[in-house]
Amino acid sequence: MSLSSPAPPARRRVLVTGASRGLGLEFVRQLLARGDAVLAACRRPGEAATLAALAGEHPERLQVRALELTDPASRAALLDDIAANWGAIDLLINNAGVLASGERFGQLDAATFRTAFETNTLAPLLLAEAATPLLAKGRAPAVAWLSSVLGSIGATQSFYTPSYAVSKAALNMAVRLAAIPMAEQGIRSVALHPGWVKTGMGGPAAPLEAPESVSGMLRVIDTLPADVRGDFIDYSGETLPW
Repeated sequence: MSLSSPAPPARRRVLVTGASRGLGLEFVRQLLARGDAVLAACRRPGEAATLAALAGEHPERLQVRALELTDPASRAALLDDIAANWGAIDLLINNAGVLASGERFGQLDAATFRTAFETNTLAPLLLAEAATPLLAKGRAPAVAWLSSVLGSIGATQSFYTPSYAVSKAALNMAVRLAAIPMAEQGIRSVALHPGWVKTGMGGPAAPLEAPESVSGMLRVIDTLPADVRGDFIDYSGETLPW
């Protein structure tokens, strides 16, 4: 894919899910630094001290809202709030997700897979679907879906984080499918691999720091061509195998 189109307008209205920590929080920081207006959604805003501090520094451009991503009523309430306050979304960053630790072949748990699928695949898809009317009213609208190379069937060589890997592989198909009707309304979609990042999910051994990963992903988002249809790209701009 050629990443050659011009950057979007300088000030965007951006919804970030899973925004209280890790990559979501770093997206909020960098978007604010760019001058964007951000709605940071997380499960427990009252416990998100860093977000609260950022909101105090940027009261006109950062709103923090509750979102239980897997709850239809919570998704609807958030989008109703956005419709009343912004009237449109320019960029949706579908970042929220879960990763179970300690899974072993021979001891797989169906409930863990159900949770992973609902959180990592189904809920982001339903949020994007419900947000489509607001995105269609946005400027150069786009949806960035946080996927993972662990969801790449072509790159898989070992048994690792199975519920996460399977749910991210399913997310990639959801992105590809949703990109078709969304493109008809001028909305671009991309599945992004952030790299192995030093976060609570990625762990301390990860080689990549969150600021580098997020700045790379934002460059990819900024330069998405108008005809992109749910491509699978890493933070450096490289296309990944499905």
